[in-house]
Amino acid sequence: MPMLNRLCFLVLIFALTAGFAPRANASAYDAHPKLVVILVIDQFREDYLQRYRADFKPKGFRLFLDHGAYFPDCYYKYSNLLTAPGHSTIGTGAYTDGHGIGSNAWWDLDRNKERPVTSVEDERYAIVGMPSGSETGPGRSPRNLLASTVGDELRLDTKGEAKVFGVSLKDRAAILPSGAAANGAFWVDEATGRFETSTYYMPQLPDWATAFNDSERLGQAKQEANLSDTKDFEGQVGGTPSSMNYEFDFAKALITGEQMGKHDVTDMLTLSISGTDILGHGVGPDADEQRQIVDALDTDLDAFFTWLDKNVEGGLGNIWIAITADHGVAPSPAVAAQLGLNAAQIDTKKLVDNLNDAMNQKFSPGEKVVYVLPKQELPYLSLNRPSFDRAGINEPEAEDAVQDALEPAFQTLTKPSDAKLPAQSKLPPRPVLYRSYTRLQLAAGDLPHTEFGDLLAHSYTTNGGWYVRVVPAAFQMGLMKNNGTTHFTPYSYDRHVPLGFYGAPFATGIYHGRVEPVDLAATFASLLGVNQPSASVGHILTQALKPASEVTYPKPIPVRSRRGSRAAASKTEGEKPAAQKAPAKPATEKPQP
Repeated sequence: MPMLNRLCFLVLIFALTAGFAPRANASAYDAHPKLVVILVIDQFREDYLQRYRADFKPKGFRLFLDHGAYFPDCYYKYSNLLTAPGHSTIGTGAYTDGHGIGSNAWWDLDRNKERPVTSVEDERYAIVGMPSGSETGPGRSPRNLLASTVGDELRLDTKGEAKVFGVSLKDRAAILPSGAAANGAFWVDEATGRFETSTYYMPQLPDWATAFNDSERLGQAKQEANLSDTKDFEGQVGGTPSSMNYEFDFAKALITGEQMGKHDVTDMLTLSISGTDILGHGVGPDADEQRQIVDALDTDLDAFFTWLDKNVEGGLGNIWIAITADHGVAPSPAVAAQLGLNAAQIDTKKLVDNLNDAMNQKFSPGEKVVYVLPKQELPYLSLNRPSFDRAGINEPEAEDAVQDALEPAFQTLTKPSDAKLPAQSKLPPRPVLYRSYTRLQLAAGDLPHTEFGDLLAHSYTTNGGWYVRVVPAAFQMGLMKNNGTTHFTPYSYDRHVPLGFYGAPFATGIYHGRVEPVDLAATFASLLGVNQPSASVGHILTQALKPASEVTYPKPIPVRSRRGSRAAASKTEGEKPAAQKAPAKPATEKPQP
């Protein structure tokens, strides 16, 4: 081939292939949106937004209620409604049987024989961010999370170019929704209130985070909570509006310091607000104090979204935001009992003692062997395998024995009153065991073929060793002080949470009909053009998506050159953004993990 012809041939090949060469750092949406924010409110039942709607500001909760796609009928489809499982579910689009996180803490006798281990503690790492000499305990990591998150998939799709961070007052709420591939997760030291992280993510805090910790902001938060100083930040400040404002300010410092929303790919922040849960456990969902903190959160959201609008390129038009909660909450037993509901409180310590007495009578008469481990919270009761091993009892026999002893143990928690009741008065509430299941029953799927059975099946975890799953009757829980309450059950008040979206692809409206929090990760993954998380069972919420032709983003800001001419910062004005491709078709059925 003559030299000239060969040169022309090579030029032609280059011209044909150059347009198809993938950009090394391009996301499926070519940096649209600039930023995705997944906002999780800890212990936040959906009906709060119906009760207090008249209180809200234009750009707080109303951003979703009036200007976004909002789903008021969102219910979790599993039964262990706790903080760590809930945050894991939001990030992974899977339930406990997919992501593995069954509770906030569990017994793992191979790692610690003195106490349960938490869902995110990891002795292989260390805490970063505390002053030298501080007692910090083990580091943290997502080691127990068995599935990827939507943030992980974004990082994989962009070859690590996308920045993904998690923030919360609680370590588990910062770590689990952001995922294993996150650039970092930050939470506060419970005693001091300083933000910290783990060497799993980085060897030291970024300069911007150190500057935030060393600023006057922490002192201001304490003063706003009417505390000049405290050695229990979470207990004394955590349940006040000042803790939420403090957390939002740290999120702003992170976005600014990490230049989130200013890259060639989409960035993602998971932000979990803890104050509602810390207060809610003490006062219950119907207290005036809880309404006040909800209203304070609305004010903070209004300010935060306004700040995002001014500090991210293209403003809110270039941001996607989702809002949901990790779980709801039960009415306070004292309040529910006054209305006639059997809202009993269960003395978990006494229940464990009763079970240990029963096991000793059966397997080691006259002894005081610990067969059921202490320091436990419902709904799981972990068994002390070494004690059963020494007695020659295998797992099926051990779990069956504890299960058989549960009903008598419940019956002895309260004694029936012999006193004559006044006319028209009701009997006092009493603990009732509704159902119980052994670990082996859950593992084998030996459950009712009903909606209730599905809730239990989705709650199976391999963590906790040998255990028995307890399901008390509705409105019943462990011992709580005054009007305190909690959450952990399969009942609707614990499973009902908000789900809302705001951003260019979403059609404004209220969408009735059952949806699930797992749909959040599935929907975002589809819109971002990345794989769904590895164990995702969510549906894409196509009913709330605009036609592709109507999805538009702010035009690039023209940049004036040194000679005075104006040029587009990225695309030409008439070019259609890559983000306007049609969303993926909804799955006809949920894929199995």
